[in-house]
Amino acid sequence: MPNSRFRSLSLLLLAEVAGMSLWFVSSAILPDMIREADISSLRQAALSSGVQAGFVVGALVVAFFGLADRFDPRRIFALSAVLAGLVNLSLVVSAPGSTSAIMARFFTGALLAGVYPVGMKIVVGWGRKDRGFLVGALIAALTLGSAFPHLLALAGGANWHGTVVAVSLAAVLGGLLCLLVSLGPYHAVAPRFNPQVIATAWTNRRVRLAYAGYLGHMWELYAMWAWIGLASATSYALTMPEDQAVRLATITAFTAIAAGGLASVLTGLVADRIGKAEVALIAMLVSGSSALAAALTFGGPAWLTFVIVVIWGISIIPDSAQFSALVADHSAPEQAGSLMTFQTALGFALTIVTVQVTPMLATAFGWPLVLAGLALGPLFGCVAMLRLRSIL
Repeated sequence: MPNSRFRSLSLLLLAEVAGMSLWFVSSAILPDMIREADISSLRQAALSSGVQAGFVVGALVVAFFGLADRFDPRRIFALSAVLAGLVNLSLVVSAPGSTSAIMARFFTGALLAGVYPVGMKIVVGWGRKDRGFLVGALIAALTLGSAFPHLLALAGGANWHGTVVAVSLAAVLGGLLCLLVSLGPYHAVAPRFNPQVIATAWTNRRVRLAYAGYLGHMWELYAMWAWIGLASATSYALTMPEDQAVRLATITAFTAIAAGGLASVLTGLVADRIGKAEVALIAMLVSGSSALAAALTFGGPAWLTFVIVVIWGISIIPDSAQFSALVADHSAPEQAGSLMTFQTALGFALTIVTVQVTPMLATAFGWPLVLAGLALGPLFGCVAMLRLRSIL
C-alpha cells in the first residue's frame, strides 16, 4: 500500500501541474500579444476572466450532477485535461484578443473544472489524518502549474505561440498520466444522483464557515495571480527602463506564484498538527498585510517590491488547501467531491468580478488603492475562521 500510495500521488501531482498550466497562459503571454495587436483593456481582462467564467459553469455541472462522486474521477480528469489542452491550442490560430480566443479560454476553464476539484476528490481518498498535507500537496501542484506559463514566456521571449503549444501538450500528457493513478482506500462512491447534496453547504454550519473563509481567500487570490505581473511592471517602470521592468515583473510573478506552491506543502504538514482553521487564519493575516504593504511601497525600490510580492505569493495560497480539507472533513465521504467542487464554483464566480474589474479600477484609481482593496478578502476570511474555531 505505501508504494501504491506514493506512486499514485506522485502521478496525480504531475498530472495536476500539467493540466493547470493552462490557467494563466493568457496572462503570461499578454505583454507579447499586446505588442503584436491592439487589444482593449476590456478584452485583456476577458482573456483571464473568461477562464474563471468557464470554470464556474463547468464546476456547477460537476457538482450538481455529482460526477466526481458517482463516476471514476480518473477518467473525468483525463478526458477534461486532454480536451482542455486541445481547445487551448486553438489560440495559436486565433487573433490575439479576438472573440474566438476569449471563447477558447472560456471552454478551457469549463474543462478545467474536471481537473482541479476532481483531483481533490482523488487525493482525499488517500488519507484522513494527513488530509491537510494531501490537499496542500495538490494545491502546490496547481500553483506550480499556474506559475509554469510565466517561466515558459520568460524563456521563449516574444514567441508566445511556442508557450501556448507547450502548455497545451503538457495538459494532454497530464490527462493521460492520470489514467495510471490508483484510487485510495478512503475513496467513496455516491450510490445515486442526489441534487440535495448541495444544500449541505448551507445546512452544515462548519461547511458553511469553510465556504465563507474560502470566498474571502478567493477575493484576493486570482486577482493577485492574474495581474501581479502587470502591477509589478508598472511599479518597476517608475524606477527603471520599461523593458527591464517587464522582464523583472515576469520573474517576480513566477517566483511569487511558485513559492506559494512549496508553502502549501509545508503548511499542510503543520495544519494536520495544529489545526486547519488555525493555519488558514495565519495565512490570511500575512497575505492581507502583504497586500497593504505592496500598496504602501508601490513605485519604491524594486528589491523591496520584489520581496513583498514574494511574501504575498507565499502566504496567499496555503489557506486554499485547508478550506477544501475542512469541507472534506465535515461532510460525508460520498458527498465530499460535490461539496468541494461547489465550493470552488462559488469562489471562482467571485473571481470573475475581481479579475475583470482589477485592471479597470487600476486605470481609474491607480494600483496602490486596488492592491490595498484586495486585503478586504482576507479580513472577511479571518472572521469566518475565528467563528469556525469557536465550534470545533
